[in-house]
Amino acid sequence: MKLEIKRLNALKKYSGDFEFETEPSADSCLIPLCKIDGKVRVKGEYEIYDDDSVGVNFTVYYRLAGQCSYCLKDAVKNIEKSFEILFVTEDDPDNYSYDGVSIDLTTAVNDAILFSQPNIILCKEDCTGIDVNN
Repeated sequence: MKLEIKRLNALKKYSGDFEFETEPSADSCLIPLCKIDGKVRVKGEYEIYDDDSVGVNFTVYYRLAGQCSYCLKDAVKNIEKSFEILFVTEDDPDNYSYDGVSIDLTTAVNDAILFSQPNIILCKEDCTGIDVNN
């Protein structure tokens, strides 16, 4: 998904909303024995500032499916996580940069997917793991 900043400036659309779905890459799930089930939905808004920096707020929505990290039964977890990002036209280690013309949200969305994942996935909240006494 791209935001055409130069075009939006010409149209005087200095803020707005966006929404799209994307296929996650095969290596986008960090939890062993799990994967992202289906597409990732991204919904957000942008604001273009006077200095050509662009604030982007978005939420990623997706579903993790796989095996419980404690007992290995089937497990699913719906993820919803919001992010606030600033895109700037110069190199800045604290922000994402863009060329002043368009912003490709792919890297920011991929980073958001990685940062939003839990360390484990459980089949139920109170899973105690494999019962070795049975």
